[in-house]
Amino acid sequence: MKFIIGIDEVGRGSLAGPVTVAVACMPWNLKIINRSLGKLRDSKKLTAKQRERWFNFFKNHNGINCALARVFPRQIEKINISQAANLAALRAYKKLNFKLKISNAKIFLDGGLFLGRGEQPKNAKTVIRGDEKIRAVSIASIIAKVSRDRAMVRLARVYPQYGFDVNKGYGTRKHLKAIKKHGPSKVHRLTFLRFS
Repeated sequence: MKFIIGIDEVGRGSLAGPVTVAVACMPWNLKIINRSLGKLRDSKKLTAKQRERWFNFFKNHNGINCALARVFPRQIEKINISQAANLAALRAYKKLNFKLKISNAKIFLDGGLFLGRGEQPKNAKTVIRGDEKIRAVSIASIIAKVSRDRAMVRLARVYPQYGFDVNKGYGTRKHLKAIKKHGPSKVHRLTFLRFS
């Protein structure tokens, strides 16, 4: 059986929290139909509620397997955000591959992502706007987004002054004000704050 693997990240431009990458694997010809959820789309084109519902649908779907990896702020500071996202992509892919041991798959990564530092395998391709064009990448984008959003809500309980449950670590006006007032937390990316 032929498989397709989609890889996408979320949190690249955030001022706090991890960069998160999800990998989704499915049979090439799998039809994804759920009339109650509507059309499958990139996570950015769905509401939070729609993303949650799709996330639960994928998690309970027998034909879809997912894996997740995160790189946290201290390591992002050391190696830069692009390398951190690529490292998370490689880790998530290895996790999935260890679990499934799939050799016959086409791998598609959303634009800007690569599998680690070196050359990609021949069966891997980075596609600009892959999250809009390839179903497996759309699935990965939803898994990554929901997983990271949930993690940021958990961080909001530890650091309530920054409003992570609302801003998810991105540089909103309120978030920037909170950083000025309280200083950065342990989960902020200090190199990102110099440019905000």
